[in-house]
Amino acid sequence: MLLLLILVALGGAGRTATAQEVIHVCHGYGCWFRTILHLGPADARRFAAIFASGRRSPAAERAAIAAAVRYFERRVFDVIGVRDEPGSRFGASGERGQMDCIDESTNTRALLLYLAGRGLLRHHTVGAIASRGFLLDGRYFHSTAVIRDAEGTEWAVDSWYAPMGEAPDILPLAEWKAQGYSSRSARQAH
Repeated sequence: MLLLLILVALGGAGRTATAQEVIHVCHGYGCWFRTILHLGPADARRFAAIFASGRRSPAAERAAIAAAVRYFERRVFDVIGVRDEPGSRFGASGERGQMDCIDESTNTRALLLYLAGRGLLRHHTVGAIASRGFLLDGRYFHSTAVIRDAEGTEWAVDSWYAPMGEAPDILPLAEWKAQGYSSRSARQAH
């Protein structure tokens, strides 16, 4: 018991090598469904390997974030069993496995918080979900996960446009907010 109290006081009891962490994956549009994804030691090792190359710079870390989102979405497919179509298909609301931007941004932010909690994000912190458009300005409503670098620049991490398991759009949030329906053209720029 004394050893357990010492470990808790030192902060080491909260994370063991065999601990599993849970992410509640949203799908069905607007988080209509939530499916539990257990991330275990093999996942932790995979994420650590992905982020080994991200230590060099903020740009390298953003590339590692893109690779981590790809891996995460493949794991999501493993538990849901349905491949999400890119973008939102009208009429797919309430369908298991299909994701709108609310589901995608919520899931990506959950992954980013998991990565931050494991100490894998060294050049960025996780921000709040951001949105753009409200129809009156001629743009559809759209949301994205956000990271912030050490210089204060916020970056959109938007996995909604890409097919499930492909790299998300990662671009400065100011550019993302100024765009209309698609940010795909910015994908290669950053």
